[in-house]
Amino acid sequence: MFNALSAKIRGRSKLPRGRRVLVFSPHPDDDVISAAGIMRKLHQNENRIVVAYQTSGNIAVFDHEARRYLDFVRWTAMDFGYGTERLERLLADVEEFLAHKAPGEVDTEAVAMLKRRIREVEAFSAIETLGFSRDQARFLNLPFYQTGKVRKDPIGARDVEITLEVLEELRPQIVLVAGDLSDPHGTHRMCMEAVDQALDRYSGDAPEVWLYRGAWQEWSVTEADLLVPLSEEELRLKISAIFKHQSQKDRAPFPGVDEREFWQRVEERNKTTAAIVDQLGLPEYFAMEALVVRPGGRRVGGFA
Repeated sequence: MFNALSAKIRGRSKLPRGRRVLVFSPHPDDDVISAAGIMRKLHQNENRIVVAYQTSGNIAVFDHEARRYLDFVRWTAMDFGYGTERLERLLADVEEFLAHKAPGEVDTEAVAMLKRRIREVEAFSAIETLGFSRDQARFLNLPFYQTGKVRKDPIGARDVEITLEVLEELRPQIVLVAGDLSDPHGTHRMCMEAVDQALDRYSGDAPEVWLYRGAWQEWSVTEADLLVPLSEEELRLKISAIFKHQSQKDRAPFPGVDEREFWQRVEERNKTTAAIVDQLGLPEYFAMEALVVRPGGRRVGGFA
């Protein structure tokens, strides 16, 4: 038992090198919340990594965040002289809508796009914190999410096609997927369903599937197949990446039953996993991420 648990611990030297890795992230922050540590180590090992953000996450942006960006656009337009009548009309229309928006009212197309771009630039900033470049990010913007409401459409053919297209293009050998299915809005579960169906249709060799958790729950030490140690500095870097998602900071729009900020949940869970490993008599680490690994050819959803 001791040897089996020891074999689960994978520092950077025991992680793959030179592989094609595709990270699916349901929202533009789940990747760094749950897997920033292993993502950075895989990046350091010169794996070819792409992060595919499955939904825009725009409904999780507060209206006051959108107003803040409107102010930025208006003032920089004045400062640098790029303002136009069309831009001013757009800004005025958005401000007018937000000023009179009723509770539960669906955002206009312009507001939805603004909120989408807020999440995307935050995602760029977060992965750059880990040493990634912007061209390693893909925004899939799956249609099922685009209802403008908390309730989403069922996964449809186009959602699966878009997911399959990125699999066929990148031919990943390792795929990271969110196995954290306790999110209060069900988006993680639906994103996993899209990956399931796409993998069933994928023409290449079935990749290994690594399931990560962290935002809503964590794998136990006994469930986990990979325990990835994080130093104090690495955990601090992970939290810094989470902080880049400023629109989700202080109070998440959909916190679930856990009122803590995401970085607080991560810090507690990663430290607790390491403490349990230490209590079992294994080496002492500052923090740890836990993942479940399934061999190629097996469906994701059956193991989450």
